[in-house]
Amino acid sequence: MGISHTLVVRALAQVAGAPREAIAHRLMGQWQPSAAFFESLLSPDTATLDRSRPYPFYLASPLELHAADLGPREEWLAEWKWDGIRAQVIRRGGSTFIWSRGEELVTDRFPELHAAIARLPDGTVIDGEIVAFDGNHPLPFAVLQRRIGRQKLTAAVLRDAPAGLLAYDLLEHEGRDVRMEPLSTRRARLAAVVDVAGPPCALSPAIDAADWTGLAAMRAHSREYAAEGLMLKRLSAPYLVGRKRGDWWKWKIAPYTIDAVLIYAQPGSGRRSSLFTDYTFAVWKDAELVPFAKAYSGLSDAEIAELDRWIRRHTVERFGPVRHVEPVHVFELGFEGISRSSRHRSGVAVRFPRILRWRRDKTAVDADTLERVAGMIT
Repeated sequence: MGISHTLVVRALAQVAGAPREAIAHRLMGQWQPSAAFFESLLSPDTATLDRSRPYPFYLASPLELHAADLGPREEWLAEWKWDGIRAQVIRRGGSTFIWSRGEELVTDRFPELHAAIARLPDGTVIDGEIVAFDGNHPLPFAVLQRRIGRQKLTAAVLRDAPAGLLAYDLLEHEGRDVRMEPLSTRRARLAAVVDVAGPPCALSPAIDAADWTGLAAMRAHSREYAAEGLMLKRLSAPYLVGRKRGDWWKWKIAPYTIDAVLIYAQPGSGRRSSLFTDYTFAVWKDAELVPFAKAYSGLSDAEIAELDRWIRRHTVERFGPVRHVEPVHVFELGFEGISRSSRHRSGVAVRFPRILRWRRDKTAVDADTLERVAGMIT
């Protein structure tokens, strides 16, 4: 119907006379729309809540100003921005639940975490990142990706792509919602709780740098730690709902970039279903353009409309909804990670590819080579 989640929460909170945070929490997880559920949603009694239900996630905003403008360094916790799967780990009523940020129950996907979570005190909810973990250090996301989407987790998969939890916040302690307490308090309790759980659960370490300059120097080495940059969190801040600017910032490193040629396009989805907005890009291997990555975001509405008109006039072949276009336009792509892949014709796979800009100043012959792309793999 085109109604935002925020507006629904706000309206229900007004009708129920309840805090928005409480309504947002009740809407998390799996539920069926029914009269009984609606009644429990508006009820002042929270005892009927499903014990598996996670809390709404707090999301960081991109840091667009200088870190030093945030104020005194000692007021902020700095930690690595891990490249994994954001998750909430719940231990309630003697049961274990693991939820992804997309509100998918993924408990069965990470069996190696179960024993450690079972050692947590009842009434514990932890926010953290599930990463590929060798027992001592996080591994690149490409390792964890080997098991994502598999229907069966074989012994070989669990051996080659082991998972661990890096915990960075405590949302519920001894059955009590502690989100409104300062981060400094929550983190002190979290350290003790994670110590009880033991491996493969660990506390996401604070980065020890005396000032912003030292922190910036640490950030430059993020990829050596299988991280995407830094997270900056105000030590006095509560754990809020959604993306609230001011207390949580993600200070990411610059992405990998390459120049690639547009070779295929197909219609998007939703309101973009009548426009060609899903693009496939290629790089050179000898004298051939080899498909390298797909990207769906990064262009303005005006650029999308212009490119859509061009695609319709310069289609070479059609394969169902996909159009093969003249290899003319060059785009700068950005991505967070790169790894070898036998599933792709190029032999590489990239993480979070997106369009950074339309390189109108370049022709197809100026695009990058597969050799240069492969050289980015460490």
